[in-house]
Amino acid sequence: MLDALDSRLLITMRANPRIGLTELARLLGVARGTVQARLDKLTARGVISDFGPTITTEQIGYPILAFASLQIAQGRLTEAVQWLADVPEILEVYGTSGQADLLCRVVAHSTPHLQEIIARILASPAIQRTDTTIALSTQIPFRIEPLLKAAVTPPPA
Repeated sequence: MLDALDSRLLITMRANPRIGLTELARLLGVARGTVQARLDKLTARGVISDFGPTITTEQIGYPILAFASLQIAQGRLTEAVQWLADVPEILEVYGTSGQADLLCRVVAHSTPHLQEIIARILASPAIQRTDTTIALSTQIPFRIEPLLKAAVTPPPA
């Protein structure tokens, strides 16, 4: 859980990704040391996982976004994941419940390129089947600010 200051700190950092600690402290109305201590604590807890820039895949030549659901051969999950890790166009892979075993977020230059990527995925003997859905548009982009606001624990009474 987050307290109100941690939530405000994270929301401010998301809104101003290049902000310095001194400016962040000024905007939050706290000492620079407080901001540093909070950032260290949030990083150590794994709340903050990186400070890198967010890359827009469309702007680097990958305008196609797809989600591939994969069915894995019994007992071959590790092998499948190792295979997928070698495909640079696969951005994320999640283990799932239901019909599919894995869900992959995939980017491609074009639909023929996406077809090549799917063929490369299926070349693994550990992967039995894919079901791919192409994203046509982004209706709600990745966001975390509403969750940060909702995750604030109320102060003790």
